[in-house]
Amino acid sequence: MRKLLLLVLVLAAVAVGAWFAWAQVQTRGLNAWLAERRAEGWVAEAAQIETNGFPVRFDTRATALELADPATGLALSLPNLIFTSQSLSPTAIRAVLPPEFRIATPRERIEVSSRRFDALLSVDPGPSLGLRRADVALGALALASSAGWTATLDGGEAVVQRAGDDPLTYQTTFQSQNLRPAQPVLDRLDPTGLLPPEIETLRVRATATFDRPWDRRAIEDRRPQVTALDLSGLTAVWGPARLEAAGTLDVDAQGRPTGRITVRATNWREMLQVAR
Repeated sequence: MRKLLLLVLVLAAVAVGAWFAWAQVQTRGLNAWLAERRAEGWVAEAAQIETNGFPVRFDTRATALELADPATGLALSLPNLIFTSQSLSPTAIRAVLPPEFRIATPRERIEVSSRRFDALLSVDPGPSLGLRRADVALGALALASSAGWTATLDGGEAVVQRAGDDPLTYQTTFQSQNLRPAQPVLDRLDPTGLLPPEIETLRVRATATFDRPWDRRAIEDRRPQVTALDLSGLTAVWGPARLEAAGTLDVDAQGRPTGRITVRATNWREMLQVAR
C-alpha cells in the first residue's frame, strides 16, 4: 500500500511538472513568434501573454494584441485572443476571438463585432502546425467599414477539412442565416433592387486546391492561393427567389479563373412580374 501511494505521488508530481513545463512552452513560444515577426519588420506586440487552466486545460491568453504585415498592409488589432487546448490533446485548439476587434487594410478599416466568433482547429503535431480541420462558429456578426459600408449575419457555421492525405486540398461547407451583404455587393448582385436586402439562407459546398499548405507559414509568409475550385453546390434563398449554382474553376498564377459555373434561378418569372 505504501509503495502504491508513493507511485501515485510520483505520477502526480510528474503530471504537475509536465503541465507547468508545457504551459511555459506555449507562453514562451508565442512570445518568440512575436519576436520573430518583429525581426522581419512586422508590428507584433502584446501587452501580456499568460497560460492558465491547470490541471486539465491550457488557456493561453494574449491581451492588447497588435499585428501588422508590411508586405500586405494587413493589420489586426484585438483586445484579447484566447487559445484553449486539453492537456491530453494539445493538437486540438479552440481559438476564441473577442466580441469586438479591428481589421485594417491599405484601403479601409473594418470594425468587427459579434456575439460569437470562435474556431476549433485540429492541427498536425510538430512545428509546422498544418491545418487538418477547422470548425468555425459565428453569431450576430457585424462588419462596419471606414469606407461606409456595413454587413451583418445572424449566424453562420463553416467546416474546412483536409481531403485525405493531400495537404493542398480542402473540402469546405458553409451556411449562414439572414445574411445582409454590403450595399456595393447588393448593387452588383441585384442592380434592379427587386430583392430584399437580406439573404435568408446561404449554403455552400466546395472543394478547393491551393498552391501551398495551410500551416503556420500562411501567417508568417504568403497566404495560400486557390488554384482549383470544385463548387459542388451553392443554394441561396433570397426573398421569393431561390438560386442554385455548381461548377468548376481553374485559377492561374495571376488569379484569373477559367471554367464554368451553372446558375439556376427559381421564381424568376414572379420577380419579373413584380418589376412590371
